[in-house]
Amino acid sequence: MEHLKGISVFVETVEAGGFSAAARKLNLTRSAVGKTIARLEERLAVRLFHRTTRNQSLTDEGRFFYERCLRAMEEIRLGEALLESGRREVRGKLRITMPVIFGRRCVAPALISLLEGHPGLELDLSFSDRVADLLEDGFDLAVRNGPLKDDPDTMARRLARQRMTVCASPAYLEKHGEPLHLEDIAGHDGIVYGKRGSNRTWIFPAPGDPWRSAPPRSRLRLDDLEAIRDAARAGVGLAWLPCWLVRDDVAAGSLRQVLKSVPAVTFDTHAVWPKSPVMLPKVRLAIDTLARELPRFME
Repeated sequence: MEHLKGISVFVETVEAGGFSAAARKLNLTRSAVGKTIARLEERLAVRLFHRTTRNQSLTDEGRFFYERCLRAMEEIRLGEALLESGRREVRGKLRITMPVIFGRRCVAPALISLLEGHPGLELDLSFSDRVADLLEDGFDLAVRNGPLKDDPDTMARRLARQRMTVCASPAYLEKHGEPLHLEDIAGHDGIVYGKRGSNRTWIFPAPGDPWRSAPPRSRLRLDDLEAIRDAARAGVGLAWLPCWLVRDDVAAGSLRQVLKSVPAVTFDTHAVWPKSPVMLPKVRLAIDTLARELPRFME
């Protein structure tokens, strides 16, 4: 049992990013964490961490051991799932990662209601636009938008579809006119989403083709959807955004949807979770809840 305690402290130290952060999460002193790791290193006859006065980083042996510990912990989680599957009460901590804005506006509101009906459940929601490695980062579930990459270690279920729309402020449309056809977009100023030097292409369904590109001219590139919406409200140009993000602005009249006769492209939203012979009941509950509730937040 002492050996198992050392392993759990080791894994927590890796995931927390250092001795001090792990000590806070485990409600231990930094010294106690350091001594536990030192005893584990002595027993294994290897050094697991490079230590400096400011931080700790894994050695090659430490990284190798961490990966094996994760596999062992996955087996433990599987055992817990088998036990929990026979219980009616859903309990335990559920760690979910999701995109920042979409998560805050749509996913989190759909999930938080679970706490009222399941007093034994804890939600740990992480908002990040980085695509997390579910096993390495210790997440039970991810919510992701757009096409998924093939991954033999994960499973997925489509939850909803989000529809894109082109919109602009009434002031911009009064000054520059309203585009009526896709060809008109090229003659308008656009606010584009760009990250790491590349721009997101404005695409629309096209007969006989997967989609048709219709880029506007643009002098403004932003890597935040809410900032693009705000710039559109200020009259900078056209914006191509998810309907759920501009719903309230359209209702209030600060933005107007254009090209309504042109079919809009849709992107799938998926739940993704580590592949396992048995799905944890808390994971199943979250997925079923999202599949039921998420579409109404995305209308």
